[in-house]
Amino acid sequence: MTISLSNRTAISSIIVVSAGILFFLFWLIYFRESSGDENSIDLTYLPAVNALLNSLSAMCLILGFLAIRKGKRKRHIKMMLGALTFSCLFLISYLTYHAFHGDTSFQGEGWIRTLYFFVLISHVLLSAIVLPLVLTTVYFAATGNFNMHPKIARITLPLWLYVSVTGVLVYLMLYHL
Repeated sequence: MTISLSNRTAISSIIVVSAGILFFLFWLIYFRESSGDENSIDLTYLPAVNALLNSLSAMCLILGFLAIRKGKRKRHIKMMLGALTFSCLFLISYLTYHAFHGDTSFQGEGWIRTLYFFVLISHVLLSAIVLPLVLTTVYFAATGNFNMHPKIARITLPLWLYVSVTGVLVYLMLYHL
């Protein structure tokens, strides 16, 4: 498995961009000084929007996987671009919510608290891995490298699906338990 110099440059760029996004998110949630204006804009609807976007992303991922298994390449492309679009919209919405609202604490107690933190921690750790994997998978597809694309996609798909589904679970546990 040889990766050309241009692919190495692209992958290096993907890693740098992904790290930048993740560091910004980490700073936004944990280190940014509050301006005191968090309540000036009502964004309480955004967590539900984020859960919807994660759900739509997961549905597109499943439909895209089924399409490629049936040899329906055009449908696969549409579904995967749909999943990518919903995930990008999620990221924008998530960053917006946390920029204005900050973090939300889980109020549950007992075994549900343990379950919540297991789901949350696995979701957060895997989302940090999924971001560069998704971008790399899309890069290989966009450049027509169908030798590397399916190899990376076999890793990316289950992780991306897990992150999308657990994002919905985190929302449900945080806001509806």
